[in-house]
Amino acid sequence: MERIFSGKTVDEAVEAGLNELALTREDVEIEVLEEGKKGLFKSTPAQVKITVKEKLTDGQRAVRFLEGLLPLIGAEATPVLQSEEEKIIIQLTDGSKGLIGRRGEIIDALQVLAGAVANTGRHDYRRVVVDCGSYREEREETLKHVAEKLAAKAVRLGKRVRLEPMNPYERRIIHSALADSQEVTTKSEGREPARYVVITPKVLRRDDKKDKRRGGKDRSRNDREPKYGSERKKTYERRELPSEATPESSGTSFNRGGTPGYKKGSFSGFFGTFLGNANDEEKPTPTDEE
Repeated sequence: MERIFSGKTVDEAVEAGLNELALTREDVEIEVLEEGKKGLFKSTPAQVKITVKEKLTDGQRAVRFLEGLLPLIGAEATPVLQSEEEKIIIQLTDGSKGLIGRRGEIIDALQVLAGAVANTGRHDYRRVVVDCGSYREEREETLKHVAEKLAAKAVRLGKRVRLEPMNPYERRIIHSALADSQEVTTKSEGREPARYVVITPKVLRRDDKKDKRRGGKDRSRNDREPKYGSERKKTYERRELPSEATPESSGTSFNRGGTPGYKKGSFSGFFGTFLGNANDEEKPTPTDEE
């Protein structure tokens, strides 16, 4: 609906139209037709055209947004609003198979954007689901099967099992599938977009409890870092004590007692060169007979 209103100025014309329609500026679109002029003998009034905006529901706003977005990414799909009761369900039709992407990455992104548009200006969040054929239903069944299988594995091993990162919608399916389990519990960990679900058995193995307290690190006692900057003790090979026929020290060192050389009578054959003393007389070499 659109109507034309007049006034001495543009502001007066707009104010008159809003009062008559009992609307606010956010509810209408205003187009100025005549600015209005003051003359010496004659004045021209200002004129504005006020068009009442179409009031769209949350789901309709999301559909309108997708209608403008899909052509920009080269998609020929058509968004159709299927339901708007408990949650907003939008179905993509007409050549929308390519919009699913690897593991639903593309359709999940479209769902996030549509949800943001549908919840603009709302205090309570409304859930928005963008589907393509029966993709959401098939994906939900797959996730439930995976959840049950990994829960059985966690119970059998007695250890925590970590799933691959998922979006909030898929994590919610995992939590819901195992909510009534008497053997495991579920918890989301990590940060977006790499947030994931961890399935924990109620009966944990002892070593897994230790790993959990350490933050998931499996470290043995020998692998721990030394405290207060201390270093590990080094091991050295054990040296054998010198025998009686071996010099106490090398020929270039002295004993700590201050006496150079070797123990008296400890070694009979010295392999090396002995310079001797220049004043000493040359002694004859003993023979076998002596």
